[in-house]
Amino acid sequence: MTEETTQFPILSCEGMSCTIAARPAPLQVLHDINFSVSRRKTLGIVGESGAGKSMLIKSIMGIAPTPVRVEGRILLDGIDLSTLKPKARSQLIGRKVGIVFQNPMTSLNPFASVGRQIEEAGRFHLDLTRTQARERATELLRVVGIADAKDCYDYFPHQFSGGMKQRIMIATALMCRPDLLIADEATTALDVTVQKEVLDLLQILQEERQMSMILVSHNLGVMAGRTDHILVLYGGHIVETGPTAEVFRNPRHPYTGALLSAMPRMDQPAHARLETIPGQPPSLSNQPRGCPFAPRCPSAQGLCHNDMPLMSREGDHRFACHFPLTETSVSKEVSHG
Repeated sequence: MTEETTQFPILSCEGMSCTIAARPAPLQVLHDINFSVSRRKTLGIVGESGAGKSMLIKSIMGIAPTPVRVEGRILLDGIDLSTLKPKARSQLIGRKVGIVFQNPMTSLNPFASVGRQIEEAGRFHLDLTRTQARERATELLRVVGIADAKDCYDYFPHQFSGGMKQRIMIATALMCRPDLLIADEATTALDVTVQKEVLDLLQILQEERQMSMILVSHNLGVMAGRTDHILVLYGGHIVETGPTAEVFRNPRHPYTGALLSAMPRMDQPAHARLETIPGQPPSLSNQPRGCPFAPRCPSAQGLCHNDMPLMSREGDHRFACHFPLTETSVSKEVSHG
């Protein structure tokens, strides 16, 4: 990495939107997305299913399903990806970004050995010889905690547990020594104990390799203590973003407050009922005119249903709400959790 590139965030999205061509009318999935990922820092992206998290990641990676139109700027190492031809874009992303998807059972090819699958990116993007690629793949199996790495290189995915498969996916993502690692719901399909092991491994690897990281999850608990900055998505909009500690301490958007209230806590009585958020996320074909959370928000007023709130700023903390939460209202919500 040169001194010139270190002045840029590793990744920035500026005014990004994503629209699916559909009949009778196009469906807008993402609206005016703006954020950046600093070098050697971790960004958490959180929201319910349907919030737009996976479409955001796929649009950045250039693997969004067609027909999709992505507008705005996506800057990787200061380079605007929209200015590159498809092959050059693929090569840049392949070298700079590694991604771990949600379900290793569907991400791995059942008919190829895991070693061959790990080494594929290195041979394609780095022009490694078969011997060089095999050596690096075997070493990465050791790095992610696969015992007997030399033997396991020739094993097939069905010979590993779910947790081991996800470790193999991490090894695959690290093959090209990326500057940015994206974990897209990478622990959702795993049991709680294995989830922690995988998240701990990602954190250790990030520190050792001086990478930036994006953690994508519907679970705010995953973000606590593991991310520097958090971005809350709802209905394809950023509704709140800021330093993780500040957002947890003082959430300003009612949706963020509701997510925090729904988290189990150690100080709750045994068998206490968890809070839920009534209603459903907005439909792509019937999106609200105003705030996307207004139909489910207990504090919503007429203005909320008719006008989209502008983004307000308190230092590095930003939120889009006409009637933001106060510290008093947050403490009341949490006390009822």
